[in-house]
Amino acid sequence: MVSMVDFATVTPDVIAELEDIVGADYVHTADPELLIYGRDETEDLQYKPEVAVRPESTDQVARVMELAYARGIPVTPRGAGTGLSGGALPVFGGILLSIERMNKILEIDEENLMARVQPGVITGVLQETVLEKGLYYPPDPASNGSCMIGGNIAENAGGPHCVKYGLTKDYVLSLEAVMPNGQVFRTGGKLRKDVAGYNLTQLLVGSEGTLAVVTEATLRLIPAPKYKRILLAAFDSLDTAAQGITAVYRSRITPAALEIVEQAALKAAEEHLGRPVPYSDAEAQILLEVDGFDEEAVENDLMKVGEVLMEVGALDAMLADTPAKERELWSVRKCLGEAVKKQAAYVECDTAVPPSKVPDLLRGVREVAAKYDIRQISYGHAGDGNIHVNVLTDNPDREEREKKLQPAIEAIFDVAVSLGGTITGEHGVGCAQSRYLKLCRDPVALATMRAIKDAFDPKGLLNPGKVLEAKVPPSLPVAGA
Repeated sequence: MVSMVDFATVTPDVIAELEDIVGADYVHTADPELLIYGRDETEDLQYKPEVAVRPESTDQVARVMELAYARGIPVTPRGAGTGLSGGALPVFGGILLSIERMNKILEIDEENLMARVQPGVITGVLQETVLEKGLYYPPDPASNGSCMIGGNIAENAGGPHCVKYGLTKDYVLSLEAVMPNGQVFRTGGKLRKDVAGYNLTQLLVGSEGTLAVVTEATLRLIPAPKYKRILLAAFDSLDTAAQGITAVYRSRITPAALEIVEQAALKAAEEHLGRPVPYSDAEAQILLEVDGFDEEAVENDLMKVGEVLMEVGALDAMLADTPAKERELWSVRKCLGEAVKKQAAYVECDTAVPPSKVPDLLRGVREVAAKYDIRQISYGHAGDGNIHVNVLTDNPDREEREKKLQPAIEAIFDVAVSLGGTITGEHGVGCAQSRYLKLCRDPVALATMRAIKDAFDPKGLLNPGKVLEAKVPPSLPVAGA
């Protein structure tokens, strides 16, 4: 939770100026719209902005930011609202700046294997568009059918296939962005190599909209693998399944995806989907995908990892022999976020540890759950050590839930950090995890982050209350002055 800070408020004359900038149809002040923009997918948090605006160009974004900066009004950038750490919640009211109208794929450069896009492009739409040209944009969060490139850049989004192909940061080559004061700048261009000065591109990726508003991105593409195969293996314990992960890596095969799901999550998926889920009575399962450009090599890799998992102690294994079966197996994994939400009030701990420490993390989480008498459901990207630990309670009172879950959540993060891990692997710090940042970052690192934030945003107006505690100098002007 963030501490309250006095910012300037949105006045009628500010609303009139916003209407002049983006058009009256794209300025929203009524509760139905504001309540929508005041939520994302983070638990049950709700913070209503004073006004929501939907610009369609870099120039309009710059003018909105310039206005807000002059008046001392906080601005919260927002993509599709699919975030899981409260990164796009307007915790101090002010202006909610939605990028949803900036949704054009500006260019697909097949010669240089690059795409130039606006931030409101849906990730799945970009993936489908480039796939038609035999190209591949790998970052694939579970929400890729609705999340936006801008939000992915803000959070450095990952997904199942980053185990082989990397995170969003590995595909962002250059950016156009707007500073909190309205100034526009670019970082690089269509270049594979560019070491002229500080790497501002990578500084913005993962900065959660606290430094600048991204208005355009040049993204790296790769040739799309021609063949892929999927295997599902069932295990009688989480420990055995976790050992299977290590065994896969020792086989010297790098899977395109390597996911682990425990029984409670499988049961939640069955309830959510309204149909049986393969191996739902097993204590855990591993979903593994291999891909490549040589069909025989892909088939051999699949057979080898299947043998490895059986040798470790898998109860059974299933091959997806049709595209329909592949979609069916992936649908189970991709629905887990929604499925768990339906179980009870929850907090999701986006832990990440070195892959070899996944067994230790899962054991530690179970010990914490037993100690604090809480319910937990774990699943995630085992191949890169990113495990989503959901702690649940049936208590409808938020304050009572907080008292019950808070010690357990901190203990879970302590386990992750003690294993060389972190408090978030891909969801971001946002406002939900900011209190825990000190668990994995030392005082010098935190002070350096603060200095960077102050350099970009000396008035503390851009997405305040995210990552770092909001900081507002006493010299801020009063709205309308």
